[in-house]
Amino acid sequence: MENNKEMGSALPAGSLASPVKITPEKITPAKIIWKKTDAPSMKLHWESAVPFLSFEALDSLGMFMNAFSTRLGGVSTGDEMASMNLSFARGDDEESVRENFRRMAHSAGFAPEDIVMAAQTHTANVRIVTEEDRGNGITRRKPYADVDGLSTNVPGLVLCTSYADCVPLFFADPVKKVIALSHSGWKGTQKKIGKVTVEAMTKAFGSRPEDIYAAIGPSICQDCYEVSEDVIDAFRQAFARDIWEKIFYAKENGRYQLNLWEANREVFREAGITDAHISLPNLCTRCNSALLYSHRAAGENEGRLAAFLSIRS
Repeated sequence: MENNKEMGSALPAGSLASPVKITPEKITPAKIIWKKTDAPSMKLHWESAVPFLSFEALDSLGMFMNAFSTRLGGVSTGDEMASMNLSFARGDDEESVRENFRRMAHSAGFAPEDIVMAAQTHTANVRIVTEEDRGNGITRRKPYADVDGLSTNVPGLVLCTSYADCVPLFFADPVKKVIALSHSGWKGTQKKIGKVTVEAMTKAFGSRPEDIYAAIGPSICQDCYEVSEDVIDAFRQAFARDIWEKIFYAKENGRYQLNLWEANREVFREAGITDAHISLPNLCTRCNSALLYSHRAAGENEGRLAAFLSIRS
């Protein structure tokens, strides 16, 4: 969970520091564990000064910028933070985080001062973002709390949410030119924040679910995500019985393996998004904890990844 700490002052004026490509010896493309999916997925921009991931389906639409960071190419130090930590709430040096945002923005093609950050507390609250929100969490403090989803129709605003195993949800409507980005841990998934986000896009901007492209970003896979029965009880209450076997199974030790990817795909379907417009992740954060931050792999002090989404100006 992210708290509401963020940069209290604007980014310093001046030239952008030149990105430096950092590829630790233990990370090469050949060592990345890719998951097989039955849907479109992500590609890794390894050649960039700061490596990042993007969804091919969203890229192909031509009007949206989408990016998901790795832990490579930044300046943060220490086993848990190295090196592209994108959170001011992890005890990292603030200037290092500022520089990381500059580098990531430069590589993905946007300005850091255009970012609008969520205020994540595992809710299903979605905020409609306007021009007045530009820079919230980056150049000024956020004037809101308990916001796990953001949506806008303003070109150039860059929506941003933070992760270290939880599920990033991307939404893009090329007809109404509307986007949304939501953070969905197990609580957000059980609360169906994906459906809440689609409903917010429909109410605020007239989006039709069948026009929306949706994507599930890098996060913890079912093989790595063991949970207790109280979590499963919450999912039993939220999801129809006929899909339980798709999203969890019991183990001999009395615990369960939960599939947040498949659960969120079911939420998308329930919201009216077509299978042809759904992209799935092909990377697990815990399986690739040298490439991506993972709470389950590193514990309490790990850095944070970030998802970015904008409408091209």
